[in-house]
Amino acid sequence: MREEVKQNSGFLVNFKFAAEGILYSFRTQRNMRIHFAAAVLVLFLAVFLHLSKSEFIYLLFSIFLVLIAEMINSAIELAVDLYGLEYLPLAKAAKDVSAGAVLLAAVNSVIVGILVFYPYLLKISIR
Repeated sequence: MREEVKQNSGFLVNFKFAAEGILYSFRTQRNMRIHFAAAVLVLFLAVFLHLSKSEFIYLLFSIFLVLIAEMINSAIELAVDLYGLEYLPLAKAAKDVSAGAVLLAAVNSVIVGILVFYPYLLKISIR
């Protein structure tokens, strides 16, 4: 039997649903855990190197962009799989496009990371 979904739930209930979605992604999606681990390492390095506020914001924005893209990709994959498991060219295209979005976000994140960290790492290597 299907569970009824209430409309116009309160803020805390909606927040709980959103948190459950984030936790579901983390628990079930290997790439989400990989991106999260990379984000933690990048943020530790940012704190260690005493990045400026603006540099830290650039990194945070890039990190969140990747995590959001990964969650949207997972949602699209789940929705496509809900339709059926047989091969459909449009289903493959939907999954490929959403995976491509994650790839673009990740490449952007790497470029931002290089641009932000390069001067700091250059100073360390010159010493």
